[in-house]
Parts: sequence; structure tokens; C-alpha cells
Amino acid sequence: MVRGIFLRLAFSLVWLSAAALSVPAHAADGTADSAYNQARMHQPYAEGGEQTCLKCHNTAPVNLILQTPMAVKGDLRSPFGQEGCESCHGPSGEHAKLKFIDGKLVLPPVLFVKPKIDGVPASPVEARNKACLTCHQGDQLINWQGSQMQAAGVGCSDCHTAHAAKDPVLVRTSQPEVCFRCHAQQRAESFEYSHHPIREGKVVCSDCHNPMGSAGPHLLKEFTVNETCYNCHADKRGPMLWEHQPVRENCLNCHTPHGSNQPRLLVEQLNFLCSSCHSAESNNSGGAFGGNASVPFHSMQGSVFANSALANQRQCVNCHSQVHGSNSPSGAYFFR
Repeated sequence: MVRGIFLRLAFSLVWLSAAALSVPAHAADGTADSAYNQARMHQPYAEGGEQTCLKCHNTAPVNLILQTPMAVKGDLRSPFGQEGCESCHGPSGEHAKLKFIDGKLVLPPVLFVKPKIDGVPASPVEARNKACLTCHQGDQLINWQGSQMQAAGVGCSDCHTAHAAKDPVLVRTSQPEVCFRCHAQQRAESFEYSHHPIREGKVVCSDCHNPMGSAGPHLLKEFTVNETCYNCHADKRGPMLWEHQPVRENCLNCHTPHGSNQPRLLVEQLNFLCSSCHSAESNNSGGAFGGNASVPFHSMQGSVFANSALANQRQCVNCHSQVHGSNSPSGAYFFR
């Protein structure tokens, strides 16, 4: 009982602050719209709770929230265990009574989407997010404050759908399409010849990224790119007896994560990629295009007849197959 009182008090304090965030700047300085906004932001709770709301709002997708964990009436941690719909949308007693001011229906204090009423926008992102963060704190959300998403002004409701039996962004088969609404470049790359099996349903964005915030780069789930890749590619983790420096430094030196027109998600054609480091000019290795160590000639004096590996349809990995590292005693050159 005491716990319930404290939780109700906490929700009330949250909505007072959310209401302050939701009032447009021009409404506080005596304009004609201020009376409407004052009435909207200072409503009592509706009598009957969510049952009052459902008298009008009892069609899909609104009533689909009844199929979610948020609508567990007997759980004081859920919105319906507190003030029902008004736990998220704010006290809406005047709205439930269909009260009009200046010819406009008094709406709930917090609107997660723009209503079909001219001149009335959705609530500011800060107010919408604050409604969600009253319950959803900690765990994966610990890094939300100051994250790239939060700094970019992304709202929880921009990705999540509360009024759905299953939130699309939490379902593996539908999550990528939610992310692709904003990340068009990654969507395009998912169609390329070599790509992570996102469209095949074997990998989803949240396998690598935590959109709620991360201590690592690019909102990755781990602190580094390599540690994130090793979650699936454990055989590349090492340590190896013979290490390949660019591999240990960053997987993205050679691979692009979302899609490539080269095999194995490579950033460019394999021999060009290897020669970007192993060139005749930089380390006298010859690379794929001739020089002292070109294939098939190995004369230290070189040869005007030396054909490159590229011209002979060869690739570096034909011989140097263990490019991620080798534990063989004779593996200094990453041979088979």
C-alpha cells in the first residue's frame, strides 16, 4: 500500500515536469493559446482510469497495448498498475469529458505522435522520452544519457511501438526495417553481393549495436570493433603465435560490416587490398603488381618479364591463406 502511494506520487511529479516541457514557449507569455495549453497541462485524472479511455479508444492499434506487459493491471511496476493510459499520456480528465476550449478539444498532456488536428504537434522529444524513462532505466539504458541517439534528438517512440502485441524493433524478423527508416546507407549495403545475413534473418542490428548508448564506437555493444566481431568470429580472436598487425588493430582495415561487392565483405578487390600495405614502394615486398618479390619470379634483381599475380588470376590468399594469424611453427608468412 505504502509502495503504491509513493509510486503514484512519483508519477505525479514526473508529469508536472513533463507538462512544463510540453508547453510551447509562446503559450507562457499571455497569447490567445495559453488558456488552452494551461487547461491541457493541468488536468485531473480521469474517473475510471483506462476503462474511461477505452470507451472511445477501443480499436487497433490503440487497444493492442492490452496484449503487452505494460497493461498488467496487478503489477505496480507497469503503467496499468498505476494510472492506466494516463501513466504515459498524463492526467487527461478534461479530455475524457470531451471539454473544448476555443473550439479545440483538450488533448492529453503528452502526445507520442501528431494527432489528426491542425496546429497541434506531437509533444517535444524530451517530454516523450521522460514518460518512457520513468520505468525504463538501467540495464541496457544505462548509457542513454549523452548517447549519439539522445544527442540527435531521437525519441523512444521513433523506434518503439508501445501499442503493438510485439514491438517490431524487438522482433528479429522486423527489426532491420525499423532501423533502415533512418539508416538508408546501411539498407542499400544490405543488398550488395556480400553482406551480413540481415535480410536472411540470421543477424540483426542489435547483435552488434546497442542503440540505447554504448561506451564503444558506433554504438557497438563492446568497447572495440574487434571485440564485437569476436562475439561471432571467435576463431579469429587469438592470441596467435604469428599475428597479422592490421587484423589485431581493427577488422575494418580490411572488411566493411554492412555490405560489399567484393567477397568476404572486403573493402576492395583482394590483391589491391593487400598491396595497399605490401607494395614495392613501401616495404619492397613487391605486392601483386611486380617488383622484387612478384609472382611467379623471385629474383632480387627483378625481371622485365615478371607477370603480376593479378594478371595471372591469382590472389594472395592462394598461398597466404592464414591472414588472420597462424599458430603453425612455420607460419611466419601465414602460409597454409
